[in-house]
Amino acid sequence: MTRTRSFKLPKYAASDEAAAYVADMLMEIALQFEATHFSQIRRHYESLRPEPDDIPGQQLDLFGKHPFDRDPPF
Repeated sequence: MTRTRSFKLPKYAASDEAAAYVADMLMEIALQFEATHFSQIRRHYESLRPEPDDIPGQQLDLFGKHPFDRDPPF
């Protein structure tokens, strides 16, 4: 037996064209806001990033001691 789901339309209905216009308008508002407040947004994200010294072992030790750094076994 196949289950069926009831499909409910949202309380508002918009045509495809109207949905596209609304999406374009919202994107334009977001881009203008970001352009206006870019430095504030960047400062905020930089404040969230930890300093390199706060993360121990962040840098891989590529040339550290290796068990085979001693004399070769042969």
